[in-house]
Parts: sequence; C-alpha cells; structure tokens
Amino acid sequence: MDPDTELFYDFSPFLLQYKSGRVERLIPTDFVPASHDRSTGITTRDVVIDPNVGLTARLYMPDISNLQQTNTKKLPVLIFIHGGGFVLQSAFSSFYHGFVSSLIFKAKVLAVSVDYRLAPEHPLPAAYDDSFTALKWVLSNCQSGPDPWLSCHGDSDRVFMAGVFPIVCSFLFFFNI
Repeated sequence: MDPDTELFYDFSPFLLQYKSGRVERLIPTDFVPASHDRSTGITTRDVVIDPNVGLTARLYMPDISNLQQTNTKKLPVLIFIHGGGFVLQSAFSSFYHGFVSSLIFKAKVLAVSVDYRLAPEHPLPAAYDDSFTALKWVLSNCQSGPDPWLSCHGDSDRVFMAGVFPIVCSFLFFFNI
C-alpha cells in the first residue's frame, strides 16, 4: 500500500496523518488580517520572529493617546500562547484575535501573540522552542531591538506570559522557568 495514502492517525474532524508523514488538515483555520479597530483603538500588525523556521507573531498596540497624557513611558508586555493542543488553531484565527484584543482593550498592555509551529508537522518541542524564541525576541526588542512598538513602548521589566493553562504550564516546566 502507498504510504502517502495509508492512514497512520485519524484525528477527525481536524486532521489525518498518513504513514508517509503527510498531514491533511480537514478544517482550515480562519485568518483575520492585522488591522486597526476604530471602536477599541487597538492596532495590530504581524511580525516575523525567526525566518529560518517561519516563526511569526501578531503584535497588539492599545490606544496610547491617553497614556501619553499621563506621562506613562512604557507599557507591560503580554506574550500570549494560543490554545489548540499544539496541533490546532493560530495566533491569527478570529477566536484568538478577538480574545487577545479584548484583553488588550481592558488591560492597556502591549501583546505579542505567538503563532508557533503546529504538530504533527513539527513535533514537540518545536512549539516550546518557538515560544522560548518569542520570549527572547520580546525581551531583546523591549530593551534595544529594531521593533519600534516594543522598543518605544514595551517595558522589559514587566513581561508576562499567558495562554491556555496546560500550554503555559508545560512551557514553564520544559524550560524550568
């Protein structure tokens, strides 16, 4: 039998993995483009963190016009790790875009929503590695990096991680943080 058609793992209705390693995703993840939301004042844009592995993220900037009037220099930074069991979803999906936007609107912090590589195409620890790379990227850019949102507005002393509970816990355990 052809390994490219012989089923190795059936994770219906989400994906099928064949013995050749080929993965067929049955339900595509919806994609929300980065934009400016007039109703909340939040602006988003997508960045490439590591072009060698295709690691990207979505940055969220709250409306900072009121903060400039109160002499607030830098904002806390939230690194968000999306859910989906390391297999599903994306930082760019409508669900997580809406969720992170609502957090940013209420908390008035910068956010970096990491679009880590998904399994089974990229087995663990790829998602952990991507999350750790994103953390280092955020800290570097808040201190003196080239990203203007983080270097001008991100406070490297107030960087926090959040996400779906098991993912964040396993990430912290894996890197012994």
